[in-house]
Amino acid sequence: MEKGEYATEKGMGAPAYDDPARIVEDKGVRMGEAADMYGDLDTAEEYGYVTRGLKSRHIQFIALGGTIGTGLFLGIGRALTQAGPLSILLGYTFTGVAVFGMVRLLSNMQSLGEMATWLPLPGAIPQFCARYVDGALGFAVGWNNWYASAITLCAEISAASLVIQFWQGAVGINIAAWISIIIIVVLCLNIFAVAIYGEAEFIFASIKIITIVGLIIMAICVDLGGSPTHDRIGFRYWKNPGAMELYISSDPNTGRFLGLFSTLVNAAFSYGGVETVAVAAGEAENPRKNIPKAVRRVFWRILFFYVLGSLAIGVLVPYNDPNLLSAQSNGASGAAQSPWVIAIYRAGIPVLPSIINAVILTSASSSANAFLYVGSRYLYALAQNGQAPRFLLKCSKAGVPYWAVSITASISLLTYMSCSTGANVVFEWFQNLTTVASLFTWCSICIAYVRFHAALKAQGIDRNTLVFKSPFQPYTAWAAFTFFAIIIIFNGFYAFCPTFNVDNFVTSYVGIPIFFVLYGFWKVFKRTKWLNPSDVDLHTGKAALDAADLHWPEQHPRNIFERIWFWIA
Repeated sequence: MEKGEYATEKGMGAPAYDDPARIVEDKGVRMGEAADMYGDLDTAEEYGYVTRGLKSRHIQFIALGGTIGTGLFLGIGRALTQAGPLSILLGYTFTGVAVFGMVRLLSNMQSLGEMATWLPLPGAIPQFCARYVDGALGFAVGWNNWYASAITLCAEISAASLVIQFWQGAVGINIAAWISIIIIVVLCLNIFAVAIYGEAEFIFASIKIITIVGLIIMAICVDLGGSPTHDRIGFRYWKNPGAMELYISSDPNTGRFLGLFSTLVNAAFSYGGVETVAVAAGEAENPRKNIPKAVRRVFWRILFFYVLGSLAIGVLVPYNDPNLLSAQSNGASGAAQSPWVIAIYRAGIPVLPSIINAVILTSASSSANAFLYVGSRYLYALAQNGQAPRFLLKCSKAGVPYWAVSITASISLLTYMSCSTGANVVFEWFQNLTTVASLFTWCSICIAYVRFHAALKAQGIDRNTLVFKSPFQPYTAWAAFTFFAIIIIFNGFYAFCPTFNVDNFVTSYVGIPIFFVLYGFWKVFKRTKWLNPSDVDLHTGKAALDAADLHWPEQHPRNIFERIWFWIA
């Protein structure tokens, strides 16, 4: 969006664009950012703007929560039975390298972190794509992500309501009642103030972190013979039934390779949402300090939670465990499909399964909360790009884009379709449309970064002056793009083996034409072109953010406990 666009469209004598630094001084950071984005103060006051209500601890724990989802508690079980323990360890490690980097050699999050620190905007990703690449790419990414977030919100609410059925006391209660309760709770966490969303994610992430740390410690103890059975397991299951399971093919080499590749796809979906920290950058306090800190630590979080978690599962549960296979084939609810619960039962620890189920419920609720937030901010970003109706820009006094939140939340009513057998088939088709959305988002981030990097060079901006500079660019962005593109192309390989399966093919690949139809529609409708690096808008919105940097108080730890806490959060 060009400065003054809204002033021109209003046509009612709106004042000319003013100095954002002065507006920040006179009316605060929020109005300064809004005036800088919209081009005049009148429009800024008419629509309002989001507020920077997410504290450092919120951002750090949102980054944590974005990497720990139901995939680590449930989805990893299916990957284990398909591919074996060594394959899931390698698969989650390789994908983690691409999502963040091996000591920052390959980097998707590093690329995103550099852009989000330069210009921390609400929604971020559609705006980066539209500003640095092509308006059509911003349109495709924004609407594809909004739809994916809204439908995944439904899926997480449905999952949470089913998880409740694990407890005997919930059996017999209509599942629609649990869906209604979860929708109301998630809406309330998002509609009043962004700080409430931040506090909820802080609590949800804390529960997940404590649980996964406890499970990894438990796994070490059980593996070394510290369980009630005193059975020292070691790497027994890597020898019998084996470290790598054959998948689809009976040929040892082909079967193991396909099993390994299937874990790459599984891991890619498990890591979906890791970019939430950039979406939240537009509402973070002191973003140029807090966003780099969160991004730098993503690698260690991936290493600790997913790599150690997959290793722990691989040594505790054999891939041919009959209870795990039976739970998956019968579609058992809640923790019954969790390999962690299977490991606990095998170790003879009776209390923990209900606790794990409670954590899975928390994880699903946290994901629903996050997807409502992310979806609403994508819609808000599209409105800022001029690619969605302008009324979506309207914010409450607390800085919540309430129309964007309400419209995204209204899609959650589709969750009730999961209560009926016939309607549930349609609901599953809605979900199938989102299968590769996160992978397209990551590819788009890489493309946006390559163009951002070229624009900095073309406009004479030295990257050494940036607050956050990712290393080995733009080559690492291209490497990450290549990795994710390969997964998109081959994610449905199982549809061709051993014979062609139409349903599996459509599920795996329907998201690809949807993305390109969105891209082509805006390309033709608006006749957009790829931007020349020298013409890229690197500065709209930046002056107010530069001025706001002077207003954030510097915090200094007063004792050893505050020093530790400041390091964590």
